[in-house]
Amino acid sequence: KAEFYHNKFSSLTDSRKLFATFKSLLNPPPPPPPPATCLTAETLASFFTGKVAAISNQFTDVTCSSPTTCSAARCPSTEGVALSSFTSLTENETLALLTRSRPTTCPLDPIPSNLLQTIAPAIIPAITHTINASLTSGVFPTAFKQAHVTPLLKKPSLNPAQVDNYRPVSLLPFLSKTLERAVLNQVSGFLSQNDLLDQNQSGFQKGHSTETALLPVTEALKTARAAGQSSVLILLDLSAAFDTVNHDFLLTILSNMGISDNVLSWFRSYLTGRSFKVSWQGQLSSAHSLSTGVPQGSVLGPLLFSIYTASLGQVIHSHGFSYHCFADDTQLYLSFSPEDNSISARISSCLSDISSWMKEHHLQLNLSKTELLVIPAKPSFQHNLSISIDSLSLSHRQRFARNLGVMVDDQLSFMHHVASVAR
Repeated sequence: KAEFYHNKFSSLTDSRKLFATFKSLLNPPPPPPPPATCLTAETLASFFTGKVAAISNQFTDVTCSSPTTCSAARCPSTEGVALSSFTSLTENETLALLTRSRPTTCPLDPIPSNLLQTIAPAIIPAITHTINASLTSGVFPTAFKQAHVTPLLKKPSLNPAQVDNYRPVSLLPFLSKTLERAVLNQVSGFLSQNDLLDQNQSGFQKGHSTETALLPVTEALKTARAAGQSSVLILLDLSAAFDTVNHDFLLTILSNMGISDNVLSWFRSYLTGRSFKVSWQGQLSSAHSLSTGVPQGSVLGPLLFSIYTASLGQVIHSHGFSYHCFADDTQLYLSFSPEDNSISARISSCLSDISSWMKEHHLQLNLSKTELLVIPAKPSFQHNLSISIDSLSLSHRQRFARNLGVMVDDQLSFMHHVASVAR
């Protein structure tokens, strides 16, 4: 048995299949049953809608009359470079997209997705026609614009009776994500060829992961310490980041990047007219419309969010900080001489400009949950930093911080992480 699994692990090159095999061996316990609570599907749906509306309404005073002149819509332009139309798919290309995707069945699917993949060769002409009709017309099908949301407790220890302890998990039809993958392949290819993607963004890019987001930051902090420098690591926290993206600003950014005509029309259709229903303990809420945000649980949503926030890096670099992102998780770090007394002012100034950038982009920076970790040059060094931004003080007295699932301590020993994993 050991030899069998050793050979199996050695032959697996797909990380998803590798972890699935590990999971089958570890035999994890089944997920806990839904908590007993008096909450209803409609209550949860109204809360999710209200939370996004409350954040978006804060920006009515700073909304500019024209996104083309607003600083929120600034991005590198690409003169003479454009993606104005999609290339139609062949039946073989559609079949490859359909059969190589993970079969995630959504309650909105008419049949299970694994069954759809099994019978795909027989119905691939119709599916190819549907996808190509969308690509050539610049219209995303209305039937694919509704999401099925399941609320999950953020942490098992939280009170299940409190509505704000839940996060929405969005499920989309399998065919809609197949169409998105067709668009993703062509758009990401265009962006890569023209060097329009943020090189410090590891989220949802081929060959990247949380590891490629963590490693360069950790190595930079260790190198600085070996050179006798102290460092500060700041982990930004955003509230409902994907849900508050302004559609007008996003479309303007896409246009400035060279996406035009039929392709831009497709994205406008893709973003607008969306809705969701919450499924909760056998109940189904009414449909709630979405006027902002990129679709959670989608294939294109993460790429669009990365495009939307790409100019944040310019703000960070202007203050001498380095950064690395994974989707909406941003790590800022700066190394400095232990005798440097200007660090507090530099951190405050950088965070102030980041906060302003966030407001211009209709995103909410949650400073109360933003973490600041100081890594001293030597264990004996003590740094007394005073950080104040937007009438809030940012504490640096914590000894460790959770960064992309890893417990990073102020000595870079990772003993807290090892202890938490070994429990």
